[in-house]
Amino acid sequence: MEDDTPALKESISLPSVPYGLDNRGAELLESLEEGRIPGSDLSPAEGRDNRSKASQQPFSGWRTLQPALKVRHFCREHTQLFRWIFTGLLCTAFAAFLLIACLLDFQRALALFVLTCVVLVFLAHSFLKRLLGPKLRRCVTPLGHPCLTLWFKRCLALAAFLGLILWLVLDTSQRPEQLVSFAGICVFILLLFACSKHRCAVSWRAVFWGLGLQFVLGLVVIRTEPGFIAFRWLGDQIQIFLSYTLAGSSFVFGETLVKDIFAFQVLPIIVFFSCVMSVLYYLGLMQWMILKIAWLMQVTMGTTATETLSVAGNIFVSQTEAPLLIRPYLADMTLSEVHVVMTGGYATIAGSLLGAYISFGIDASSLIAASVMAAPCALALSKLVYPEVEESKFRSEEGVKLSCGDAQNLLEAASSGAAMSVKVVANIAANLIAFLAVLAFVNAALSWLGDMVDIQGLSFQLICSYVLRPVAFLVGVPWEDCPVVAELLGIKLFLNEFVAYEELSQYKQRRLAGAEEWLGTKKQWISPPWSPSGGVTSPRSCSGHSARGPVCPW
Repeated sequence: MEDDTPALKESISLPSVPYGLDNRGAELLESLEEGRIPGSDLSPAEGRDNRSKASQQPFSGWRTLQPALKVRHFCREHTQLFRWIFTGLLCTAFAAFLLIACLLDFQRALALFVLTCVVLVFLAHSFLKRLLGPKLRRCVTPLGHPCLTLWFKRCLALAAFLGLILWLVLDTSQRPEQLVSFAGICVFILLLFACSKHRCAVSWRAVFWGLGLQFVLGLVVIRTEPGFIAFRWLGDQIQIFLSYTLAGSSFVFGETLVKDIFAFQVLPIIVFFSCVMSVLYYLGLMQWMILKIAWLMQVTMGTTATETLSVAGNIFVSQTEAPLLIRPYLADMTLSEVHVVMTGGYATIAGSLLGAYISFGIDASSLIAASVMAAPCALALSKLVYPEVEESKFRSEEGVKLSCGDAQNLLEAASSGAAMSVKVVANIAANLIAFLAVLAFVNAALSWLGDMVDIQGLSFQLICSYVLRPVAFLVGVPWEDCPVVAELLGIKLFLNEFVAYEELSQYKQRRLAGAEEWLGTKKQWISPPWSPSGGVTSPRSCSGHSARGPVCPW
């Protein structure tokens, strides 16, 4: 018995490993599952014989651990089954909750019902694509004769063109001023085509499909009641969601500062929104939305996977974060694809800044619709200016995966999102201080130079109001409002869009406060557009919307 004890102690001594105690624990658990003593070369039967011979049983607690180890091993083997059971229970609980909510008050649960239907449609599409996709391709392939396909595309394009002309004739018969903005689109396309890098290589399919998607989305948002109601509801929910920032900023800065000082009102919203976006990326919801939007643009416009994913990502994130989604593929992208990445970043609104602009009082639904509409348009016009002349490696989405970030858990994702926004907030604050100071200096210098030649009130805004007035008119702005809109365009182009939105909010506040439209020769606010009935809405009576769409820019 005495001779066996040292041998037993030698057989159970743990060997030193170069990777620390974590590996020792893992080796111990694996040894216990296999039924042998860690650090020994004995088989399970030999180990049991030695333990029975030993008078002391230092590892008698192993028998107590054996049921737990069996449970752990069983869970490992049936992980997928448990996941399906948990998902089924969760879906059943949600279905029961939705059914009860609809039975109690369907109008109150309408938004949740619509969102659930949208998600189910996408899930059904993915399931049927995996199940029936190859069979449908085999059925369609024999019918895909090149001549038939070409004539089908030509007939479809001709029908779309005739439909557009017919719609323009019928819709603008009572409001011919709407044709100005259509003419402006044609002028912009001609100018960009004249500046194109490779005019003969322009893919007109991408150009017209991109502009068509923008037109259809605008038509749904503005001219259809369901689309208008949906976007208005979405904008209202985002405004309510952003109002929760007040709880955190009031605790940190105090209610007095939050109510009275601009920086404490707007900048905390960026922190909150950045934190939420980071959490959504960690959960994979944002990648799912980006993939769906990118799929729609890629199928219709024929663009590559990487550039389409980057443009779709710009709808939700900034121009510095969107390229990170496709960071592993940037080195192999063509110059045309890189041009698309840059254009998409400048064309859309970052998600964090979207919350700040909404806090200015700008209509949330209009901002959301404009940001979504800008994505296909940016892709189309980028392909017009810099067409693809190289062979891309990313024609298919297969092998292209979106980056999910470096966060290891939900708390780290929320914390990293809030931490990253600090740099954005500091950058915005620094830019506002610098650009507003530079603008004041430039205006003072221009005023001094103008006084020398008897030009009163010369300023940067005044110069922009003359230079960019044709651009504002071609966009569709009434001529009397073109000077104000041209000023805002100049500030946005040459200074900073944040400054331009802040200036726009002041025009809105003056209009809602009932200020006079004209103060001398300067317009105090932008006139509301024509209502569907043909009249002009008054500043006080502007409700913001009508059954056919927005009748007030605010």
